[in-house]
Amino acid sequence: MKRQTTAFVLACTFLLSSCSNMNTATSDSESNQILKSQELEQSKITQKQTQKKGEELPTLTEESPKDITPEVNKEPKIELNYHMNSNYDIIPNNESISKKVVLLTFDDGPKDADMINGLIDILDKHQAKAIFFVNGYKVKENPHLLKLIHDREQIIGNHSWDHVVLKNKSEAEVKQQVKDVQEIVADITGEKPVYFRAPHGAGGDVTKKVTKDNGMLYMTWSIGSLDWEMKSTDSNPAATIIKNVTEQLHSGSNILMHELPWTVQSLDKLLTELETRGYTFVDPRSIELQMR
Repeated sequence: MKRQTTAFVLACTFLLSSCSNMNTATSDSESNQILKSQELEQSKITQKQTQKKGEELPTLTEESPKDITPEVNKEPKIELNYHMNSNYDIIPNNESISKKVVLLTFDDGPKDADMINGLIDILDKHQAKAIFFVNGYKVKENPHLLKLIHDREQIIGNHSWDHVVLKNKSEAEVKQQVKDVQEIVADITGEKPVYFRAPHGAGGDVTKKVTKDNGMLYMTWSIGSLDWEMKSTDSNPAATIIKNVTEQLHSGSNILMHELPWTVQSLDKLLTELETRGYTFVDPRSIELQMR
């Protein structure tokens, strides 16, 4: 009897031990499956986060939206605070806007990278924008110089293709002189000019109509720096240019200059003098394209 009892006890013990081992094995198997599932999920997340090299995506939380739209950097809108009058001066649109401004312009380029960079370096120093009125034939010879002006975020204007006296030309010829510049500038920069200056200030009614039909603001100038009359042998070009400008200076002055070596040398002193007198430099893009 004792032997039978002992055998029964041993059998039960064996069965209990086997069940325990099976439960442990099952538990281990389930744990392994959970770990593998977690590793796979983490791998998917890591793969998504590294799909674009160098791009760090935000970590999603329960509160985070699933669809995240990246922010787009938009240039601030420039308000149209000024207009041009019949004297080609810049006039504020209301009394709350400063009238003590000047418009800076440079004609007859593009010619030379060093001169262009020199002018724009000084403009940047004074946080100023200017219109660079270009001739088509020069753009054709130096397309990289036009791109330089554009890439350095200055403003490009149309100065006709050949720098001819347009008031002596037929309407068809004027249209061609204007259109060809519009097209070559757009081909290089992706943008058509919206400002036009007639060579020698001699456009006439036909040119005014053609430029208006092309959506451009026609202008000449209200102050001439007379830098085109100067020579490289002049002893003090800065003093001469400053004198020429300040003798005619008034609120809203539209200042004509050129891409010339002595103008580059004089520009910093001229702009400093204007600032000392309380003037600021109007952004051409803040001027309406309709004269009034």
